[in-house]
Amino acid sequence: MIVNLRTRAVICTAHRPGKTRDFAVFKETSGEIAASIHLLGDSGYQGLQKEHENSRTPTKKPKGRQLTAAQKRANRELSRLRIVVENVIRHLKIFRIVAERYRNRRRRFALRFNLIAGLYNYELSH
Repeated sequence: MIVNLRTRAVICTAHRPGKTRDFAVFKETSGEIAASIHLLGDSGYQGLQKEHENSRTPTKKPKGRQLTAAQKRANRELSRLRIVVENVIRHLKIFRIVAERYRNRRRRFALRFNLIAGLYNYELSH
């Protein structure tokens, strides 16, 4: 899901059937994202910079060592930006379709999710 950090509007969503990791879905659709867009990912998107140059992910702690103060500061700054996206996800989970197991026709999940995102964007504008 792509979210505008200033307006908090959902810009784009992508879906795949079954249990598919977010980064795998991103790799399939990354050609559709302009290089000028700045992407922020969580730790599940390690290797994102290989796919999209203009992106940031938190630095993981090396095994048996600690992060430097600069790395901790950078991770904190990134999480302050990413909290906007997490809050949007929270708003979308109010509609239980995202938070719980989907039990309806699978081929309509993407349509319904996009409708929920549209309702959320409409609510933002009013």
